[in-house]
Amino acid sequence: MEAISQALQPYKEQVGMAAGILTVGQMFSGCFVCNDIRKKGTTDGFSAMPFVGGCGLTVLFLQHGLLMGDSAMTNANLVGLAISIVYTTFFLLYTPPTGRGSFWRQVGFTALFTLTILGYAKIENPAVVEDRFGMIITVLMLCLIGQPLFGLPDIIRRKSTEGLPFAMILSGTIVGLSWLLYGVILNNVFVVCQNLAAVSLSGIQLALFAIYPSKPAPPSKKRD
Repeated sequence: MEAISQALQPYKEQVGMAAGILTVGQMFSGCFVCNDIRKKGTTDGFSAMPFVGGCGLTVLFLQHGLLMGDSAMTNANLVGLAISIVYTTFFLLYTPPTGRGSFWRQVGFTALFTLTILGYAKIENPAVVEDRFGMIITVLMLCLIGQPLFGLPDIIRRKSTEGLPFAMILSGTIVGLSWLLYGVILNNVFVVCQNLAAVSLSGIQLALFAIYPSKPAPPSKKRD
């Protein structure tokens, strides 16, 4: 990887800028999910975790960018955090009263967990904090990206991918590929592993859309 990194060094700024722009663009893919929620009139059948967890993870990626001293990652995640907050607020507005308790529990847990990890970054040995922090957020990112797969049994039962955020998954795959290339240029094993695994998980979810339709098939009418 080091040889490839050296060969691509002249393109570091351009690739970093492109990855940052794609990341911001990917954040707007949540608009499609929000539009589906708006048309349905409720968040029933949709998970808040992509938005709530996205806020927490973006804060952690912002901290990682600061630890690395990388402006491309820092700027992209600053914008991403603002957009994630807007989406989370929108989700709350369409959440019925019976589901708001669950929503706030997710928000509380995410906030507490995020603050705990940030606290760890402050007290860890500066010589190893970048690598260890990178490992932590890699695991968290994979959990968030793979979260829709926990509903795989239900997807197979219904033979439908309804509720899966196709636009977010597709754009996330493209963004993952761009940051993977940037990680190779940086010769940073954590950035490479993060995005290689993320692209793999996203690819599995995209495959589901090729197998099942986005809407469940209507029940067959039985003849009398």
